[in-house]
Amino acid sequence: MLGSLGEISSHGARTYGNKTALVIDQRNFSFTEIDHLACQLANGLKAKGVEPGDRVTLFAQNCWEWIVAYHGIAKTGAVVNPINVMLTPEEVGYVANDCEAKAIVAGADSGEGLMDIKGDTPLEHVVLFGDDLPKGALSFNKMLQAGANSFDAPERSRDELSTICYTSGTTGHPKGAMQSHKAVITNAGLTAMIHRRIHEDVVVSALPCAHVYGNVIMNGALLYGYTFVLVPRFEETAVLGAIQEHRATLYDGVPTSYMMMLAHRDFDKYDLSSISRLTVGGQTIPLATEQEAEARFDAPLLELWGMTELAGPGTANTWYGENRLGSVGVALPYTECRIADENDASATLPRGEVGELMCKGPIVMQGYFGNEAATKETIEPDGWLHSGDLCSMDEDGYIFVVDRKKDMILTAGYNVYPAEIERVLAMHPAVAMSSIGRKPDEIKGEIAKAYIVLKPDAEANEKEMTDFCRQHLAAYKVPREIQFVPDLPKTSTGKIMRRELHTLDS
Repeated sequence: MLGSLGEISSHGARTYGNKTALVIDQRNFSFTEIDHLACQLANGLKAKGVEPGDRVTLFAQNCWEWIVAYHGIAKTGAVVNPINVMLTPEEVGYVANDCEAKAIVAGADSGEGLMDIKGDTPLEHVVLFGDDLPKGALSFNKMLQAGANSFDAPERSRDELSTICYTSGTTGHPKGAMQSHKAVITNAGLTAMIHRRIHEDVVVSALPCAHVYGNVIMNGALLYGYTFVLVPRFEETAVLGAIQEHRATLYDGVPTSYMMMLAHRDFDKYDLSSISRLTVGGQTIPLATEQEAEARFDAPLLELWGMTELAGPGTANTWYGENRLGSVGVALPYTECRIADENDASATLPRGEVGELMCKGPIVMQGYFGNEAATKETIEPDGWLHSGDLCSMDEDGYIFVVDRKKDMILTAGYNVYPAEIERVLAMHPAVAMSSIGRKPDEIKGEIAKAYIVLKPDAEANEKEMTDFCRQHLAAYKVPREIQFVPDLPKTSTGKIMRRELHTLDS
């Protein structure tokens, strides 16, 4: 195994040379080109005083510059801080202050906002892609032009800090999960192994590289030699077209991406016969959607589960093993998973009972940057990490996600899990996507409300949906309100944001 992130692109260049590593926006990059560009940026950053251990924030949408910047920063020995492209300048400022970032590398479209906050942060440099830059910004392009295409990367210990990835911050401020070089490289390697990602593959993804799911796919390409076809933003025809054009063997996506593709009226016009396997993660996916995806893509759909705090997946259905639809598979090699009593983390529940999923192993984060209290709340003294997910485990070790603890709805004393209702709604032939939110209720405390997106040209009404739910759910689980909407609020990764559903209320 490689010792640090700074070695990844060099390894790819040595091993795979002029083979195509990256395809984006009709442009191809070889493994050698990616490494040369990363070295050029590393030289430029070093010339500006970026040193081992410094934090460098990376803020941009999917593009070739993002990948070059990630590996260029890593080569200097600095700590990479990839953040969500949807953050506002104020939120970027919070992250830069929290992790004490020395520099930020970003897209030109963020330039003015970043220059405005620079004086309120420790940032010494704002490095921007493109040519038309605001005064005071450094040019990414000029750094590449001036830098040599070789770089002597400082030696780093595998246990040193490599990355700080901020959580989504659903409550309060986001927290920076600290990941070692070992954790990031191990997870990329294990993800490649369980899905049999090899040099012969062509992998299509629109997942943001700044997200840990997208990150392990991106790093896997440079480690194992497959061609990575990166779609800048998810759009059904863009992904389906990329699979057809590049004869992709594997597609990685979140549940909503599958729902949207399967609902697209032109789905069956695309030649998707090259696909040999699919993966899905980031959120629970209804069994009905999994079954439809497998049937229409004619390939196995391997569901996984992961966390920012694990640098990627923690469990998965594997290419080589039994694929149990409806489960998120088994613990990754070298990783332990157990189901703990919600009220006593030291107590492991019997198989089949629902409790909190906990993980332990080399992919677990070091803690939250500068936040010892949150670290102690999340990681037990013996190393077990709290996931916040309610799950069960069967006799063979397969894990089934019930829902997020914080998303559970308590109605008249009964626990109602949104994912359970969403799985039922996905079985209805008119439903493309759905999500369940909570509403306060004077009598029951809380009730479930369904927000439903119909398939093109499909029709349905509230009574029809309620009756359908009653056929499959106990009475207390049936949503008390139903609203049909044109779309659902999503994160940059395509996850549905339940906490924002209330903004759709009419």
